[in-house]
Amino acid sequence: MTSTTKTPTNLAADSWAIADLLRGDFKQSQYGRIILPFNLLRRLECVLEETKPAVLAKYEEIQKMNLPEEAQEKLLLRATGGLSFFNTSKMDLAKLGETGIKQNLVSYIQGFSKDAREIFEYFNFAEFIGQLNDADLLYKVVQRVKVMDLHADKVSNHDMGLVFEELIRRFAEGSNETAGEHFTPRDIVRLTTSLVFMEDDDALTKPGIIRTIYDPTAGTGGFLSSGMEYVHELNPQAVMRAFGQELNPESYAICKADMLIKGQEVNNIKLGNTLSNDQLYADKFDYMLSNPPFGVDWKKIEASIKDEHTLKGFDGRFGPGLPRVSDGSLLFLLHLISKLRDASDGGGRIGIILNGSPLFTGGAGSGESEIRRYILEADLLEAIVALPTDMFYNTGIATYVWVLSNKKAAERKGKVQLINGVNLCGKMRKSLGSKRNEMSADDIATITRSFGAFEEEDARELDKPAEVKSNRGRQSANPNPKAEAPKTFASKIFATHEFGYRRITIERPLRESYQFSDERIAELRFANKPLNAPMKWIYETYGQGWSDDEACDSYGVLSDNAVEIRVAIKANFSDIKEAKIKELLDPKTWAAQKQVMLKAKQLQASSPHGMGSEQCDDMNGYDAAIKKACKNLGIKLEAKELKQITSAVSWKNPEAQKVIKKVHKAKANPLYGLFEVELNGKKQVVEYKADGDLRDNENVALDPSQPVDALNEAYFIKEVQPHVPDAWIDASKKDDKDQQVGIVGYEIPFNRHFYQYQPPRDLVEIDADLDKVSAEIMTLLQEVHS
Repeated sequence: MTSTTKTPTNLAADSWAIADLLRGDFKQSQYGRIILPFNLLRRLECVLEETKPAVLAKYEEIQKMNLPEEAQEKLLLRATGGLSFFNTSKMDLAKLGETGIKQNLVSYIQGFSKDAREIFEYFNFAEFIGQLNDADLLYKVVQRVKVMDLHADKVSNHDMGLVFEELIRRFAEGSNETAGEHFTPRDIVRLTTSLVFMEDDDALTKPGIIRTIYDPTAGTGGFLSSGMEYVHELNPQAVMRAFGQELNPESYAICKADMLIKGQEVNNIKLGNTLSNDQLYADKFDYMLSNPPFGVDWKKIEASIKDEHTLKGFDGRFGPGLPRVSDGSLLFLLHLISKLRDASDGGGRIGIILNGSPLFTGGAGSGESEIRRYILEADLLEAIVALPTDMFYNTGIATYVWVLSNKKAAERKGKVQLINGVNLCGKMRKSLGSKRNEMSADDIATITRSFGAFEEEDARELDKPAEVKSNRGRQSANPNPKAEAPKTFASKIFATHEFGYRRITIERPLRESYQFSDERIAELRFANKPLNAPMKWIYETYGQGWSDDEACDSYGVLSDNAVEIRVAIKANFSDIKEAKIKELLDPKTWAAQKQVMLKAKQLQASSPHGMGSEQCDDMNGYDAAIKKACKNLGIKLEAKELKQITSAVSWKNPEAQKVIKKVHKAKANPLYGLFEVELNGKKQVVEYKADGDLRDNENVALDPSQPVDALNEAYFIKEVQPHVPDAWIDASKKDDKDQQVGIVGYEIPFNRHFYQYQPPRDLVEIDADLDKVSAEIMTLLQEVHS
């Protein structure tokens, strides 16, 4: 077989033809686990062929020195003529023979240098070699592989990388159930790469320029490969150095193999969890591309992440804040930001794919909002592109590409571009898992042109076919169906502060009434929650013989029924813990509550000595009245008893008087809760107690050109006061960072900015449809009845 005229795609097809041998003995999802390492093995063998004799000679020489493996590797690498790997076995694929081929192949692989050998180990290649041998297929597969001409003079590193990527793609598509875990579709990779690299004129034009590229969720290396390929196409003389880290061992092996084939330093590809164990912690990069997992929790590494946030703050990666544990997407974004090359050293750019959650999840003051705040106030966000749905193998949800940079062009400073590309796709001929749509080169170009132009673009209709509706089920006979929303494309530009708001807390006065009625006093027989409900049940079931008389010795004595009460409580009141059950069974608990109830009954005496039993709608005189009543009647109330009685006899009543919390000597300021009222015959400034049930929050848009208080007050006067005149702004709720009234929050309501109103159909048409359907139903019912 010759490969001088073959394209990378043809070469990949030749390699994948091995699948014909595997069919029947192996699952389709296993083909790649065999074909990829064999392809790698043959490429390494072809590249090493020229220097193999020198390496073997050197190996013979240093064997006598009794050196450690690391020292041996350094000496042997010198004999490779500049390669980063070698093999010390006298075997090659052509010399394995037929008998003993399994042992010979394993021995041959063991002869590779450590980095190359490790790749085959993470592929679990030895296990597949055994399975191939058991199926009598190993010799046949080796015979196919050994004739493939993958020598460096026939297939360049760049072309070999394309071959390997095509094999990875076929492997990913053949295992749809897990494809999305380690493989990002090429159209999305291409778009993200284009957006990130398009502004680096030096990298795309100057010969010998050096750039670093990094992916913290490297998967099989698709983003790293695409970044290198993009630059190579425009500037073959540019040098790209790839770095990455991957959690999945098999994906790590594929990525490392791909980088080895491309001539990259494979030491720069690490295995492990990027968030909890960053193995490239000291490095900064020019370009970063990532497709982190959507909506994956970080409970397993919660302790180490929180420690870094708390102990290191902004000296670590997670200083701005932590998102909720159920979704770690924003942690990856913060990690990438920490890896940006310093702006003074040329800066860096990031392209990351996220779902919709990081745009808006979390209110003002939450970890997510604080992360968005940090990104926008530091002016790192350049653009967000909304992608079509059904673009990924393992999910059909809405996704977005975020582009960030610490070296924004002058016209982009303080601005963020939102690009709505949800309609830029076409239906695939055959779905791959959840991936039903794909972006064409023209679709990608539309987005990159819009991003490059950095101009607002009103919604323009795209030349895209209408959605094909299902023909299943009952079809509408309506001659004038509702018009489909046109498929459009649009771009908008916003100032960074336009995504921010200040959440102010609006309070309203508490209004309460009280009444020492028999019904309310009777409730004092039972303790507060959680004992309230079980005490009521016990009293109804076992308390018929109890008396409120002071001389009643049996009141609250439950020893005879303790066992059945305990069983019933555990069955019907499962939230009651053992300590509380003991309280319920203790006569002292019942006696104490009875005393509170009896004291309240005494206080029920008619005024002027007691509180009386009439309803009072002014709670402001309550404290003085009950104090006077206790003195008149000789009742001593402990603070706990007073609190319980007050809770039992009072209730919120919108018709009652406002409850005063405090009288102030300051000037009246009704906007902030200081009201001037007539009190004891003179005007005084009072502060009311706030009713927690009526508490509300309002979001006031940020505007750096105006003072915070002026903005808050203008909003309150216009939007709140006309509807609730007795409300006020709670000035104690201040932002932690700027100490101004109101807590700052940020969100990016992408869909709201691109919403297109579709007027409903005419009511006459809808009525006509309803009449028609009703007539059809009646006809069907008559047929059934007859």
